[in-house]
Amino acid sequence: MSEQKEKWQGRLALSTAIMAVLAALTTLYMGKFSSRAIMSQGQESDQWAYYQAKSIKGHTFEITKKALELQYLTQKGLPPEAAAEYRKTMDKYGEEIKRYDGEKKEIKDKAEGIAKTKLKAQEMGGNFAYALIFLQIALMLASISSLTKRKYLWYIALVCNFGWLFFFLDAWLLFY
Repeated sequence: MSEQKEKWQGRLALSTAIMAVLAALTTLYMGKFSSRAIMSQGQESDQWAYYQAKSIKGHTFEITKKALELQYLTQKGLPPEAAAEYRKTMDKYGEEIKRYDGEKKEIKDKAEGIAKTKLKAQEMGGNFAYALIFLQIALMLASISSLTKRKYLWYIALVCNFGWLFFFLDAWLLFY
């Protein structure tokens, strides 16, 4: 075997091994961010369910307060203690309504923050998947090059690594 051919096969083997390591690393990140997106979806759903529960409770206080207000207005000749108790209870219900509105705002903000995290993780996971596709194509071409002894296939495999590099960097930097 000529020295030139031996050098080429060594480079081919080394580049293929490097591509395999990069593919494993890319797969790891793809799985990490895909899992993060799935977990965030569950957390986001939990927050919106919690928001809905607070809305229902707040609405219950609103309805009850309104019923008390109407009842108070239709009562004639209420003793001062009863009138004071009505106002006290209506004020308490008004405070509860404000409390629930404040809690709902906090829950909504948290849910929207989780949604942003989820979307970013989905984008990153998708870009890692595209990067992996380029490495798989490169590995396939490098393998065929090794079997058929055609250098041009190896060169095409090396060019495919630029696709991997673009999407791998895009996953981290989110160019668009």
